[in-house]
Parts: sequence; C-alpha cells; structure tokens
Amino acid sequence: MVGLTEGIQNAIEYIEDNLTEDLIIQDIAEKACVSAFYFQRIFNILCGYSVGEYIRNRRLSLAAQELSSTDAKIIDVAVKYGYDSPDSFTRAFTKFHGIPPSAAKARGASLKSFARVRIRLKLEGGTMLEYKIVEKAQFTVMGKVRKFNSDTSYQEIPKFWHEHIHSEDSKIVCGMYGICMDFDGKIFDYMIADNYLPWNEIPDGFETRVIPAGTWAVFPCRGELPKSLQDVNTRIWSEWLPSCRDYKLAGNYNIEMYTLPTENPEDYYCEIWVPVEKV
Repeated sequence: MVGLTEGIQNAIEYIEDNLTEDLIIQDIAEKACVSAFYFQRIFNILCGYSVGEYIRNRRLSLAAQELSSTDAKIIDVAVKYGYDSPDSFTRAFTKFHGIPPSAAKARGASLKSFARVRIRLKLEGGTMLEYKIVEKAQFTVMGKVRKFNSDTSYQEIPKFWHEHIHSEDSKIVCGMYGICMDFDGKIFDYMIADNYLPWNEIPDGFETRVIPAGTWAVFPCRGELPKSLQDVNTRIWSEWLPSCRDYKLAGNYNIEMYTLPTENPEDYYCEIWVPVEKV
C-alpha cells in the first residue's frame, strides 16, 4: 500500500510531468490515493500554498526560463503553459516576476524561480497528539451553506463565520459544527450547522444534510481560537496521517465541533472530526 507521504509525492511528480497539459484535480489526487478534497487540504498544510498556486507558480517559473534562454515567442509560451491569451499571460507573468514577458528576453533580466517541491516526513521531538477513534451513528444537521474555492477558503471561511455570528441567522443556528463537504474540483460546500430535529421546520435559506454513520478520528483542541484549532489541524495532516498505519481517510467531509464560549478564551474546547476506516 502506498503511504500518504509517498502518495503526495507521486501526485507532485504527476503535476511536474504534465505542466503543459490540462491538469484535473481528481486525476492528481488519484496518484496520491486520496480524494480530491483531502489531497488539496493535505497539500495546502504540508506545502503552505494551494495546489492551484503551486501549478501556476511552476508554470510561470518555467515560462520565464524558456523566454530568457530561447527564441520562443511570447504567444507560444503563453499557450504552452495554459493561458488563453497574451494579455492574461502578461498579467500573471508581471504579477509573479515583477516584469512583463517581453522584458524577460533582455540579458540580465531579474526573474523569480519557483522550485519543484519534494515531500519528506520529518519526525521531531516526542510530543503526543491526543485523539480517539469513535463510532458515530448517522445524524442530520441544519444550517447555512456557502460554496468556497479551496485556493481562498482559509481567508474566506472566517469571514463567513463572522458574518453569520453577527446576523439574525445565529439565533436560528448557533454554529455547533463547521462542516466541509460535497467537494467538486476546487469548489466545496462549507456549512455552519447545528443538530437537526426532524419535527422542526427548516427556515428559508437554511438546508439540512445527512452525515452518514461511520468511524471517526476525534482530535481535541484546547485554547483560544483560531490558533488552537489551526495548530491541531496542521498536526493532523502533517504528522498524524502520514505516520498512521492503522487507519486511512474515508469520505469527502470533515467536521469542526464547537462548544459554548468560555469566560477565559484559553479554556475553550472544540474538536476536529476526521472520517477514517481501517487499513
């Protein structure tokens, strides 16, 4: 069986071999033996940037090398690296390198290089990451759903929460859960939700979703938000999953479970639930 670290590296090699082709996130994730949803989440945490950013930066780096060292025409290089027009290529190139493509051909032009990434599991210290494996029955949630792009979700989801908390919607759904689900390419649904009781009405603008029964790895997070949750989340994807030999990811969703606010933010408790199955 391919380990997670090896699988992610296989996916990166696939990207590198196909930078001049149309790259589909589902095809890339298949090389890592995980879903597209989880691949993008893991890649972002391990590398510090999204899959889309990596592909774009690598293409612009290679395009600059080609323009500066060959007689290739700008339009040909633009098409080769996936741009529909010289204008869109020029805008992206200038934003990345600080100079337009035409200037890249000048001797001594200052260009940026974005190297290919290599994933290695680095083991440090002997710190423990607390978790438990639990079986949960199917349950239904109700809440507000919004679509997000994986490239910008880390910036946009907190805005969604802020908007929800300061609106009348928070009187209907307080926000026990934050759920990522229904991944389609780079787009996924994020739901601010509470448990749903079937005899309750569903207000306009709200939706229900069924979370299937299954096995979950539950990770406690203690301390002030968002740091405590982000720290544990990073360790799940960068430490626990790559080294876990008993369980693998299952399902295209994961859940943040929030409790009531505490007087002291340092005492706050929440959880991250990740669906898993036995290897």
